[in-house]
Amino acid sequence: MSEKDRRPVQESVSGRNDGMRRREFLRAGGSLVAGAAIGLPVGARGRTLSFEEYASHDAVGLAALIRNGDVSAAEVLDAAIARTEAVDPVINAVVLKHYNLARTALARGAPAGALAGVPWLLKDLGIRLAGTVTTGGSAFFRDDVARFDSTLVERYRRGGLVIFGKTAAPEFGQTATTESRLWGLTRNPWNLAHTSGGSSGGAAAAVAAGIVPAAHASDGGGSIRIPASNCGLFGLKTSRGRNPHGPNATESWMGLSVQHAITRSVRDCAAILDVSQGLEPGSRVVPPVGAASYAAGLAQRPGKLRIALWDTHIYGGTVHPDCRDAMLKAAKLCESLGHEVEPAVLELPVADMGSAMSIVTGTGMLVSIRDREKALGRAATEADLEPINWRTLQLVAKRTAEDMLRARATIDRVGIVLDEFLARYDLILSPTTAVPPPKLGELSLDQPWESYIRAAMDASPFTSVFNMGGHPAMSVPLHWNAAGLPIGVQFAGRFGAELTLLRLAAQLEAAAPWAARRPALAS
Repeated sequence: MSEKDRRPVQESVSGRNDGMRRREFLRAGGSLVAGAAIGLPVGARGRTLSFEEYASHDAVGLAALIRNGDVSAAEVLDAAIARTEAVDPVINAVVLKHYNLARTALARGAPAGALAGVPWLLKDLGIRLAGTVTTGGSAFFRDDVARFDSTLVERYRRGGLVIFGKTAAPEFGQTATTESRLWGLTRNPWNLAHTSGGSSGGAAAAVAAGIVPAAHASDGGGSIRIPASNCGLFGLKTSRGRNPHGPNATESWMGLSVQHAITRSVRDCAAILDVSQGLEPGSRVVPPVGAASYAAGLAQRPGKLRIALWDTHIYGGTVHPDCRDAMLKAAKLCESLGHEVEPAVLELPVADMGSAMSIVTGTGMLVSIRDREKALGRAATEADLEPINWRTLQLVAKRTAEDMLRARATIDRVGIVLDEFLARYDLILSPTTAVPPPKLGELSLDQPWESYIRAAMDASPFTSVFNMGGHPAMSVPLHWNAAGLPIGVQFAGRFGAELTLLRLAAQLEAAAPWAARRPALAS
């Protein structure tokens, strides 16, 4: 695929691809940042918000500035777009640019809601924004225009978030890096030779590089927590059923995948969850009541917690010393805050877990491809998909109903084991990943299976367990290794216990602040 085909495109509100118009404009020496050159409204008072001022606030802080009249939502959007244009050519995080849509929305009137006016990016996977394309990182879906908004998009808009683009994801979210034939490589702002993680690597790179203070993300096996760890950010995977997935479905990957956000601050994570949480028509998985307001709940400390220390690579691999150091450092910090930490062993049905995950996630991909084949009127070919996914597609097509039922039984068994274990402990502390952020290419879907699977085994041995159980889990940025790469640590809690996790995260954030640690690219 040519470099031209990999360039991000801007789309109109109607969904028509404006890539040609954009390229002509840029060749003429124009800038999409200015906006007025293509007939779009600029900041209400014509003020230019410097990057330093913009980046010094999290989402809650930006919303307060707008609410107080210190800046307009249009000025904040201009700052986000300017930052995108400045750094995205380097990191390749924002692959679909909806500047026109965002500015048109603001021209209709000031947004309302708790996060009114805050710029927002959606992940280019598993979510719909009417009139725009969602590719899922796949060339087979490159012109798949949404006819409706996802329930989550509706809630984001009600909360006041201003959507101005979509971030990169690997094809169908099937790996822990963000690289695809369609969009190319998304680079880690801390070290451009390394991956930002996956599958929400575009979201993490955008936040780490200062494009936005927070961004939409999803997690089916670690896809919020792994990128958060790789990019020095905070990432919470919610309990199954906490956030909506509709309107046409209430779950993804049989409940393995959930949607939320990657953020720099803990309070942003809580505020965004306040905007998005809640049941939708058809909801059948209902987590215990968490909090009417997670943001307000942060005012209280978590109390003394009993924390299990878990450091066993479930696939028999070795945990890298940097990741073990991060975990032990976090354990000492928790003890200094008055919590009790002790080593513990999880007795999981490991022999069946890998197969169960691959059957469910692979079948989810198969169904998406079959639906797309119907829409296009042709079958997918090997040339349409990346090699690892094509291989998976051939294998999963041979699976039986019995295989799927047994996979579901394994997933249920993991949930039972975790519930029984967490009856004795409040939380589980572990590394987020078994290795530091890998170099680009190591986890690519465009390589031989034998080399891919070796790296993939180290990507999610600690994260995917909690997707299977449906439990909330978070990656907290408490450590950087000698090479300057972020190394996150994971805490997981009881089903429905997001508030406990967020309260501990706020306590850790106060004790060991990370917001001031930014890659040189974001300075």
